[in-house]
Amino acid sequence: MGTTPLFQGLPPNGRERLLAFAHEVTVPEGTRLFEEGGTADQFWIIRTGSVNLDVRLAGRRPAVVDVLGPEDLLGWSWLVPPYRWRMGAEAFTLVRAHEFDATAVRALCGADPVLGLAVTRRVLDVVARRLSATRHRLVDLDGAGARRQPTAP
Repeated sequence: MGTTPLFQGLPPNGRERLLAFAHEVTVPEGTRLFEEGGTADQFWIIRTGSVNLDVRLAGRRPAVVDVLGPEDLLGWSWLVPPYRWRMGAEAFTLVRAHEFDATAVRALCGADPVLGLAVTRRVLDVVARRLSATRHRLVDLDGAGARRQPTAP
């Protein structure tokens, strides 16, 4: 699990200190890990398997917006008040992961500002990369949109 983006660039012993608040879990295929709007009180680093991130659309099934796999961080809403999930997540395959107690990790980061800043930067980097990837997928869905010229007012 040393290549997980969350653990890159942490202060000495940062990885071990975070792992003190984690335990291994196995999540069966089809299991909902969290729902959009629910309390974000844990997060995961996926070891094996894949998880669909989805959003609810009125009157329709959840729409998958991303698929996460090994070494990916699942969940960032635990770091941003009001600590509510911005999306939902479901195990697409059998998943093995490290599940972290987000409340304990937030307390650790609050007590150690150097570690807290490093964790925040790592999570922000994950969010920024996913936002960029989503933008690229949207452009791919509507390739013509990239060539459209704005209309005059």
